[in-house]
Amino acid sequence: MQPMARDPQQCITIVGLPAAGFAELGDSALDALRQADVIIGSWRQLNLLDDSHTAEKRPWPSPLRPAIVPMFEQLTHKKVVVLGSGDPMFHGIGTTLHRELQGWEMHVIPHASSASLACARMGWAVEHTPVLSLTTEPLEAVLLFARQHRRSLVLGRDESSPLKICQLLAHHGIEARISVLSDLGSQDEQHQHGTTLIPPKVESSLNVIAIELAPSMRLESKAPGRPDDTFQHDGQISKRHVRALSVAAIAPSAGQRLWDVGAGSGSIGIECLRLEPECRVVAFEANERRSEMLKANAAAFGVSHRLTLLGSAPESFEQAPSPDVVFIGGGLTQAEVFDASWRALKPGGRLVANGVTNESMSMLVELQHRYGGELHTIQIATQHHIGRFSAQKPALPVMQWVVEKANVEGVNS
Repeated sequence: MQPMARDPQQCITIVGLPAAGFAELGDSALDALRQADVIIGSWRQLNLLDDSHTAEKRPWPSPLRPAIVPMFEQLTHKKVVVLGSGDPMFHGIGTTLHRELQGWEMHVIPHASSASLACARMGWAVEHTPVLSLTTEPLEAVLLFARQHRRSLVLGRDESSPLKICQLLAHHGIEARISVLSDLGSQDEQHQHGTTLIPPKVESSLNVIAIELAPSMRLESKAPGRPDDTFQHDGQISKRHVRALSVAAIAPSAGQRLWDVGAGSGSIGIECLRLEPECRVVAFEANERRSEMLKANAAAFGVSHRLTLLGSAPESFEQAPSPDVVFIGGGLTQAEVFDASWRALKPGGRLVANGVTNESMSMLVELQHRYGGELHTIQIATQHHIGRFSAQKPALPVMQWVVEKANVEGVNS
């Protein structure tokens, strides 16, 4: 592939500021600031500039993202410097500008990120320390994050973030040592330590929260097949072994959108979200009681911000973006559910459908004949006690159809 042609007049220099300010910047960053026509940053950053910087100083508008393109369209042919914090490409303004300003040339001059400084203070290896930012993720995301990692960092949103994290983890029975590292790299740097039950006292809004699970806490595996009783349900739930095989067939990947049709308790979609942090799920459920349980389950697992709950299928399909994968776990034999799902599915996408009743199994056999794909029958038996003895008690068999949508509508039609 040929490199993208760029307009030499659409150039931005992004300078990462250390906590100590401009005194620690290198020559290339200082030269860029001296030659700039326009310097953009937060008011706090702009107020650090002295009178020797004669460039026009512009604060970021609010809300930020919708204003970025119009703002920079006015700055073509000007030398623009954007001020960021630490490493601008680490949960910073650099990543936002790269996403919003296609075609612009960007030169990034980074400094040490807050995560690197925090790991240095904690004695943790940076490459083995996952990081979550509350500037881009909701508080509930900490729940899943902390359960799956022995050590982790959370970039706080403001001075209330450490207390809210402790309250959230304590509410869900997660014991951890909490260290709050404030104003890293500056003269005001402070370290406060506590636990989820005894939160550290924090005043600064610039903080990194280090979470270290108690030795007694067991890490939660990402593997699908969580015990059924970890979900609220009314009995209409894909049992854990079938659920694990269904998630394997769905094969969630980064950036993928899954439609969970007839979602019930939401266990399939939630398992996919636990497995792949960049997956999104749209769940369709007509039953109001099950919808409430689905929402409670998503919140308890810390994934509700990545799950959209809509009403019945197929009536609500028009409200959702087209899916990359469709899972039909309920309502397969209802009129138009499959046909509407198939029409909505992107070419090259995958459809997974499970059937238990004779009617749904017969329909899957017919659909496989028309569209191809693979049919499997899943039979699970579990131990059942009979007096002093035990035997394997089989559950109802589940037929599973997995098919990919090509550019043709059927193989035998």
